[in-house]
Amino acid sequence: QVQLVESGGSLVQAGGSLRLSCAASGSIFRPNVMGWYRQAPGKERELVAVITSMGRTNYGESVKGRFTISREKDKNTVYLQMNSLKPEDTAIYYCNIDYPLGPIGSWGQGTQVTVSS
Repeated sequence: QVQLVESGGSLVQAGGSLRLSCAASGSIFRPNVMGWYRQAPGKERELVAVITSMGRTNYGESVKGRFTISREKDKNTVYLQMNSLKPEDTAIYYCNIDYPLGPIGSWGQGTQVTVSS
């Protein structure tokens, strides 16, 4: 069993910044990919950013240049620094861990990010 504990979601004005954190605990295997997805009301869940256990990153097109994902070396904690936030960034942000070689990954409970205009 893997537990993902997210924190950092809040209400912020457009143009502001937030930092999300996600700590994974339990039976965690390597290699793995940790990251963030988001889901806005009425929309499908979409990729925000992911980072592999080797430090490789991938970002969704809408956040490139504004968000930065990072990971503590040798730890299962990831951070998402979100700058220049826009109202369209409003969503529930979910932390995820996945394994390219198996087993099935896990999701966190989600943290709400609301950006006011």
